[in-house]
Amino acid sequence: MSDAVWAVVVAAGSGQRFGAHKQFLELGGRPLYSWSLPAVKAVAGSVVLVVPPARLAQLEALRGTDDLVSEVVAGGATRAESVRAGLNAVPDSAEVVVVHDAVRPFASEGLFRSVVAAVREGRDGAIPGIAITDTVKRVRDGIVVETLDRSELVRVQTPQAFRAATLRSAHAAGGDATDDARLIEALGGDVAVVAGEETNIKITTAADLAAAERFASGKHDAEVRR
Repeated sequence: MSDAVWAVVVAAGSGQRFGAHKQFLELGGRPLYSWSLPAVKAVAGSVVLVVPPARLAQLEALRGTDDLVSEVVAGGATRAESVRAGLNAVPDSAEVVVVHDAVRPFASEGLFRSVVAAVREGRDGAIPGIAITDTVKRVRDGIVVETLDRSELVRVQTPQAFRAATLRSAHAAGGDATDDARLIEALGGDVAVVAGEETNIKITTAADLAAAERFASGKHDAEVRR
């Protein structure tokens, strides 16, 4: 854990597809957003939690009372705007910034360490990727346009780590993207891919949450048997 490493945990989604702010629903008896925080703190000296504006007053009490959360800020209308809101709370002295989606509760401590280590080794950024085993085709208007070479494709996850100055530069233009690595790529940055984790699932639907409950229950049972 280092004060030179800060983390921005994005928990500001509107939950339109889910029908609720899923990041605040309970998983295994505690809020979903809180699951990844211990792993985040294994590498980051300080954590900024980005929440929906309507939840800010409720969660501001975490600041200074929860040793896992250093700052709580209101997010924006898009994911990129929320990340920028979190970055605004990160001091200029930070060298590495880790960005993680709160709806990925099972990212391991080792995965956080891997992306940070890749940046420490000289990369502008590092992301976890999972190899694609299915055949992937590009489709337009219901017709196959081409078959892609899956050997060059990965499914991307968070946490993602970046040189702090490079991430700030990437966000300075106010662009939008589904992940921060895309903004770094647009600058010509060097983004490494580390091995992702199949268990690092993203909670998007009610079925995902049910699967997470089963997985969390299994983890708890395994810990009790130790």
